Amino acid sequence: MKKFLATICAAALLITGCGGEKVADKPAADAETSTVKKLGMITHLNTDEKSMGENLDKVAENAGVKGTKHLPKFYDSLKLMQLGVESGDIEAISTYKSVADYIVSRNDKFEIVPYDAINKIQDSFCFAVRKDDAALKADLDKAIEEMKTDGSLDKLINDYITNVSKDNGPPKVDIPKIDGADTIKVGVTGDLPPLDLILPDNLPAGFNTAMLAEIAKRSNKNIEIVQIEAGARAAALSSKLIDVVFWVIVPLGKDFPIDIDKPEGVELSAPYFKDNLAVVRKKE
Repeated sequence: MKKFLATICAAALLITGCGGEKVADKPAADAETSTVKKLGMITHLNTDEKSMGENLDKVAENAGVKGTKHLPKFYDSLKLMQLGVESGDIEAISTYKSVADYIVSRNDKFEIVPYDAINKIQDSFCFAVRKDDAALKADLDKAIEEMKTDGSLDKLINDYITNVSKDNGPPKVDIPKIDGADTIKVGVTGDLPPLDLILPDNLPAGFNTAMLAEIAKRSNKNIEIVQIEAGARAAALSSKLIDVVFWVIVPLGKDFPIDIDKPEGVELSAPYFKDNLAVVRKKE
């Protein structure tokens, strides 16, 4: 498995089945609570920490949560964010609900903050390809639509996210090899379990890898996994080190600029999974 290491800051973490879990509204009794959170987040491509904090505070205000103040600090991996919480550099981290559930089920030092305003934000997971790879995008869109229609996408979500064993973790995925077929190189960070992870034997696992195995069969293409750093995904794609990378569509609207997470020269596939954001902190 190839390694690609780079220091360039890129877009948000990838990371989203066909619908996220509805998050409970914040109780009225807590609506006036003022909270200042030094919040770890994966580096976003087209914004800075100050602007991101302002956007998050608008989300909180529009959700009826007054006095909330988020102070984001960007990181290039989930592991670094967890170390930031452990060291006290940040108070909490922003990730996805499925990832937060995975973290707290395996580490009793952490807990999910139940009523943070940004829990209401829901992102959509998709694939990113170069704009000139229209045929590849069409193949991905076709496979995603077929999987939605025949129920295989829902089954993967159940097997690799909803019903993942707390003891054993996501199962290993075998990606088929097709003699004589074209090969597409897919960037995998291995840093977002149970969606995307690398096992101790260096084999990729998790929901996104299971998606790749199914797409390989449906599109009659071989998949070559290239392990990359989360912060280098855009650079790896534009430099043609990889052909596909997992991406996230941030919900656009009055709180977020339209280009916050889409690099130049990139096209995004149809979404195949949605998940709400979640805030994880160290237990007091």
